[in-house]
Amino acid sequence: MPTPESAPPPGKAPSPGAVPRPVPGQDPRVRWALTLAVIVAGIVTIRPMDFTGRGLAVAALFAVCTAALLARGLPENAVTQRFAPAWLTVGVIATAALIAVSSSGTGYLFGFFLAGHIGYRLETRWALALAGLCSLLCAGVIYFHLGPGHQQLPWTLGLSTGTPVLVGILNRSQRQAVRAVIAAAESAERAALAEARTAVLSERGRIARDVHDVLAHSLAGINMQLELADALIDTGDLEKVREANAKAHALVRESLKQAQWTVHALREDALPLVESLTAMVESSGHHGALTLTGTVRELPTRVTQNLLRIAQEALTNAARHAPGGEVAVELTFAAASTTLRVRNRPGTREVTAGPGSGMGLIGMRERVALLDGTVTAGPVTEGPDRGGWQVEAVIPG
Repeated sequence: MPTPESAPPPGKAPSPGAVPRPVPGQDPRVRWALTLAVIVAGIVTIRPMDFTGRGLAVAALFAVCTAALLARGLPENAVTQRFAPAWLTVGVIATAALIAVSSSGTGYLFGFFLAGHIGYRLETRWALALAGLCSLLCAGVIYFHLGPGHQQLPWTLGLSTGTPVLVGILNRSQRQAVRAVIAAAESAERAALAEARTAVLSERGRIARDVHDVLAHSLAGINMQLELADALIDTGDLEKVREANAKAHALVRESLKQAQWTVHALREDALPLVESLTAMVESSGHHGALTLTGTVRELPTRVTQNLLRIAQEALTNAARHAPGGEVAVELTFAAASTTLRVRNRPGTREVTAGPGSGMGLIGMRERVALLDGTVTAGPVTEGPDRGGWQVEAVIPG
């Protein structure tokens, strides 16, 4: 009868360490119990079976039939699939010969069970052909009385030995359908895990950019003012020392604001873009530098968050690399896009800030890429702001 296997489909070896997944509705214990029952029945009923003359031939054929029946338990891999037609054919021929040579017994049971496994193990056309051969051989040896026994058996019994192939084919189709469902479920599970991992990595990247924007810029600005104050102490100019100290305090307060913005962003709270951008520009010391163009509208939270971070990055870079230079911020609301443009003129004071982390522009590009937008950053080569720097981010929608 059909063999319930738990191995992977034919031609596909299981991965190392993989635990075979049993196919629902198939119990290997039932298969082994039936196999042993057929063998025990043969030992008890098939005669003659000894080590002389015809009894030796019967014993040898019985051993071949038993081996063919036990081979049903072989795993379904590429090797056994190539080997299956051969050993099943040998088993069928041995079964017909056993019926012919023995004088009594249940040798025909081997034909029934092998035919069922033929339908389970082989492709349909080969299974039907081999099962037909089994029926013809078993029916022929009974009908033509080719052996000394089984005259009491009708030849139709031999002809019916191939019919279990239909049950085997049905079980094979069911097994393939179940495995297809299992494979689809596993594929969907892998896809869900990959999507979850991608979401986690994306969120980590967003948090990393926010931490960089808050800590790297804020600490760099505070450090710059403290270094300036330290250098001015030696000159004895207390007024400038107080001024540098006051700016350091202002940067600390601004850092606290930025930290609050970051917390809001991580919680995905909605931020008022224009109000937040106005406060950011004014807190950086550039009062009235923000220009609004077009009809102001509410933007998605993600767009607002990223535009504020890009503006923060551009304003901090302007303060670090062009201290004292005028800054202009323009926010344009068009029908199909929103554009943020931050331009600074050349600095009027000496640049004392150390080298940056190099992650600012990368962070801008990552943010804009998440929104399917574009960002450009580079020196201004003409006009009154020549020698300065401009950052422009265009977000569609």
